[in-house]
Amino acid sequence: MRKMRLGLSFVVAAVSFLLLVACGDDDSDFATRPSEGPSSSSVIQQSSSSVKSSSSVASSSSEKAVSSSSKVSVPVEVTTGTMTDSRDGQMYKTVTIGTQTWMAENLNYEMDSSFCYNDSAKYCAKYGRLYTWAAAMDSVGTWSANGKGCGFEKTCSPTYPVRGICPDGWHLPTKAEFETLFTAVGGQSTAGKMLKSTTGWAAYSGITNEDAFAFSALPAGYRYYYGYYYFEGSNAYFWSSTESNRSYAYSVCLYYNNDNAYLGNGGKGYGFSVRCLQD
Repeated sequence: MRKMRLGLSFVVAAVSFLLLVACGDDDSDFATRPSEGPSSSSVIQQSSSSVKSSSSVASSSSEKAVSSSSKVSVPVEVTTGTMTDSRDGQMYKTVTIGTQTWMAENLNYEMDSSFCYNDSAKYCAKYGRLYTWAAAMDSVGTWSANGKGCGFEKTCSPTYPVRGICPDGWHLPTKAEFETLFTAVGGQSTAGKMLKSTTGWAAYSGITNEDAFAFSALPAGYRYYYGYYYFEGSNAYFWSSTESNRSYAYSVCLYYNNDNAYLGNGGKGYGFSVRCLQD
């Protein structure tokens, strides 16, 4: 019995470690997790309007989301549309939240150092691909020189915005741009709730995802350095273009069992999802 308890403790510790290094390590932003703020809710008020958009956006519709709390009530314009990646013809949903226009789906452009969860094409169709940070930054300079040379065990000084692996006219968001998104949807302590899709996530008592701004984040999990895959159905991880140090870059993590959006360090060799932001 004692051996069984020790074995279970080891498994729990191992899983906890994997969660930590995937988005946290010892970064202060991650270690000091957002305090539980006032509860937040969103009301979508349907309206129709014409929206000025780039040539890559094929269609759009406009909504107004109102994030409310005990302190603020700020209307946020939400515009949905589509864009097509000219490199492979794939079409993606888009959403404008306040001043930012995001892909509302994970990038699924195939290249070296990109992967399907469990090496199965069905997961790429569902979640998009998982990219190492070097691949996300386009470290070889295929599309632009802004992230050239950025990769594992290399300290780099990218020129922003970094197009990276994103389509022309789009870029890999910085840590600060993710923080702008969190503010627009009501704050980091409830951003997970507001940004996660209402379906596809593992159930957890007391957690109800709202997808109030049509960002529709799905739990794609991640790829570990050595080719193992973890947390599909439970967690989502997104790369930023902001480096932390030679081994880590800032990433965003969303978990099935709470409402927060976490900012922390992801190991550059991990495979995370990519959401591109329009220039």
